[in-house]
Amino acid sequence: MGQLMLPQCTNHWEDGVEVPAVQISGRLSVVVWIEHSQRGLRVKRSKLNKFDQVANFTCLNIKTFILSAKRLIKCLGSQQNTWIITGHMYKRLVKLPSNSFFLLGIRGAGKSTWIRSVLPDAIRIDLLDEVLFQDLLTNIGLFRNLIANAERGDWVIVDEVQRIPRLLNEVHRHIEDKGIRFALVGSSARKLKTAGTNLLAGRASVLSLFPLAPQELGKDFHLDTVLQTGSIPLVWNNSDPQEALSAYTDLYLREEVRAEALVRNLGGFLRFLPVAAVMHGQEVNTSGIARDAAVSRSTVEGYMSILEDTLLTYRLHAFTPKLRVRERRGSKLYWVDPGLVRAVKRQFGSVAPEERGSLFEGWVFSVLRTHNTTARVFDDISYWSPTNSQIEVDFLLRRDSTSLAIEVKSTKRYSTKLVRGLRSIGNLPGLKKRILVYDGELTFQTEDGINVWTVDKFLAAMANEGLWE
Repeated sequence: MGQLMLPQCTNHWEDGVEVPAVQISGRLSVVVWIEHSQRGLRVKRSKLNKFDQVANFTCLNIKTFILSAKRLIKCLGSQQNTWIITGHMYKRLVKLPSNSFFLLGIRGAGKSTWIRSVLPDAIRIDLLDEVLFQDLLTNIGLFRNLIANAERGDWVIVDEVQRIPRLLNEVHRHIEDKGIRFALVGSSARKLKTAGTNLLAGRASVLSLFPLAPQELGKDFHLDTVLQTGSIPLVWNNSDPQEALSAYTDLYLREEVRAEALVRNLGGFLRFLPVAAVMHGQEVNTSGIARDAAVSRSTVEGYMSILEDTLLTYRLHAFTPKLRVRERRGSKLYWVDPGLVRAVKRQFGSVAPEERGSLFEGWVFSVLRTHNTTARVFDDISYWSPTNSQIEVDFLLRRDSTSLAIEVKSTKRYSTKLVRGLRSIGNLPGLKKRILVYDGELTFQTEDGINVWTVDKFLAAMANEGLWE
C-alpha cells in the first residue's frame, strides 16, 4: 500500500457524496465506498454486503468527509484496500420548495451538502469552478448549452450564483419559456442587490440556511459547546474547532472580501472586524466604532453593509409604534454564530462570564430566525426600549395584530429583576405573551402572567411550534 494521497481533481471523489441518504439502523446516513490506491482516495456508491469493515463518523460536508475518511483509514491500518463508511448527516429544518428558489447562507453552512441531498439528480453548475466561471464570464450564452438537456419541471442548481448576477437573466428566461426549476445558491447578497440585477420578479422564493440549530443537532446539542465554538457545520465536526474557526475567518477575508473586491482599504476593515464583534448584542454606535477602528463614519456604514450582505450579521431595529412621533433608537448588531464572533475577537478558550450574556442572547435570536424559515414564528422582529429609558426587552415578535415579548438572561438563578422589562411592556396593545428564557432549571409562571422558561422548554416550544400558544 502506498502513501495516502488526496486526489487533485474534485470530481474524482465528489460523486460519492451525492449518493442519496438511506436508513441504516434507524439513522440517516450516506453509504459510500472508500478505495485506497495509488490514484488517491476514491469514493463510489456501493452496498454494505460487499465489504469487510464498517465504521461510522459524522459527516457534515465534503471537506470534513474526506479528512475524516483519511484519518479513519490511517487508524484502521493498511491491511485492506476498501472500507464502507457511513457518514451521519444532520437533517436540516429547511424544506425543498416546489418551485424555483434562492438559498442563501454563510460559507460553510451546508448549503451545497443539503442541495445535493434533496436534488441528487439535478444538473449542477458550480461557479466556484474557476475555469467554468471564466468561461461563463466571457460567454454568458454557454449557460444555455450547459442546461440544454433540461426539460420542463427538471431542476438545475447554480452554486455561488452571486459571482455572475447576469446569469439571472438567463434563469428568468428558462423559467418562463421552458418551465425549468432553479435552485440558486449563494453566500452573499451584495451583488444580487445591486441596481439592474434581475431578481426574477417574485418567480423564486428566498430561503435561508443558518448554522446548525439544536433541533437539527438532536442529542449532539450542548449549549456550552455551541456558545464556545458555534455550530457552523464546517467547524462543528472538526477535531480542532479553534483551528477551524481561525481558518474560517481567514477564508472569509480571502474569498469574500479580497476576491470580490468589497473593500479598498483591507487594513481598515481588519481593524473594524474585532470592534464590530465587541458590539455583538449591543446598540450600534457608529461614531465609537469609527474612532476605535481609525476609519470614517461613512466607511463604518459601508463595512457594516458588507457584513450584512455576506450574511454574517443582522441589524435588529427598535420597535416604533405607529402614529406616534418619537425619537428613533439605533439598531442592535447580532452576529450569526457565537463561535464566529469569538473567533473574530481571537477568543478561543472557555466562555468568560462577561461574554456569556451577549452570546446567549445572540444564540436565541439565531434560533428564532432559523425556525422562522420553516414556520411562521414572526412577521417582524425588533427590540423594545422606550425613549430615554434604560429598560428594554430583547425581542418583540409581531404576527398579524398580536405581539410576543422575549427577554433572555444567561443567569442560572431566577430573581424578579430579570423580568423588569417584561413587566414594563405589559400594557403594550396587542401583547399576547411574555417569556423569560434563562439558563436555570425551573419553569413556571409568575403571578402577573410572565412565563419563565428554561432553555429546554424554549427549544421544545420552537420544535413544536408552540411559542405563541
